[in-house]
Amino acid sequence: YYILATLLPVDKIIGKIYPLFAAALLFMAIGILVMLFVNHPPLPEITDGMPNTYPGHLPIFPIMFVSIACGAISGFHATQSPLMARCIKNEKYGRPIFFGSMITEGIVALIWAAAATYFYHNNGMGENNAAVVVDSITKEWLGTVGGVLAVLGVIAAPITSGDTAFRSARLTLADWLHKDQQTIVSRLWLTVPLLAAGAVIGQFDYQIIWRYFSWSNQTLAMVTLWAVAVYLYRARQGTGYFLIAMVPAVFMSAVCMTYILQAPEGFGLSTTIAYPAGIAFAGICLALFLLRGKEQQALG
Repeated sequence: YYILATLLPVDKIIGKIYPLFAAALLFMAIGILVMLFVNHPPLPEITDGMPNTYPGHLPIFPIMFVSIACGAISGFHATQSPLMARCIKNEKYGRPIFFGSMITEGIVALIWAAAATYFYHNNGMGENNAAVVVDSITKEWLGTVGGVLAVLGVIAAPITSGDTAFRSARLTLADWLHKDQQTIVSRLWLTVPLLAAGAVIGQFDYQIIWRYFSWSNQTLAMVTLWAVAVYLYRARQGTGYFLIAMVPAVFMSAVCMTYILQAPEGFGLSTTIAYPAGIAFAGICLALFLLRGKEQQALG
């Protein structure tokens, strides 16, 4: 599937199979949401306090803001926007497609957060493997058949991350290397090495791979936010529109730097070092942005 998805135009296979993935994703979200109301499980209230119950006692900041990746903010979606924009017939479809999909994914994240909170707090689940958590929740609440459909909705996320990642990587490399991609043979020259690299990386622990993916996803979001902030500043000078992108860009800069400095798969530094360094990095990014902004104003 990955070979075909990487080689063929997006409407030939990805566009055909994604509606099935979307249906499974929506079934999963609606099914879990309905069972939340049917079972009415006791969920912790904010008045109960917010203890860190994550197995391993990793700090909430920045781990939470990297773990809840696409459901909060997604650099991967941002970088795929130009690719998806080529697939729509009218520019007016942009808002329901891009804005609507992110709102939907945010709702899906909130549904799973509520369900996972119940299982962690009331079932005494000490598991931190997402696949095991999903399997336990769906089978208990939706039964075997519903659980299988719900799990398909969940695994659609990494599957669709992989196919579009390989395909966009091929297109990016083709642009960099100025390689024509009109024929299948010309595409194979880039597809084969990419998939070979993916096969090698796939031999490593997927828990570690997924953490790097999550961090790189948020790092892409950070870069995209800064790029949008610069564009808005230049295009809408004096309006303050750039704050819409600049404020989250500063926050995500601190998150991304703190995470890679502190995470076990990163540099493994203590929070006493990672926190100040992350804040300092965000401050430097902000200072450079404001400095460049003043230079632009001086140039008129």
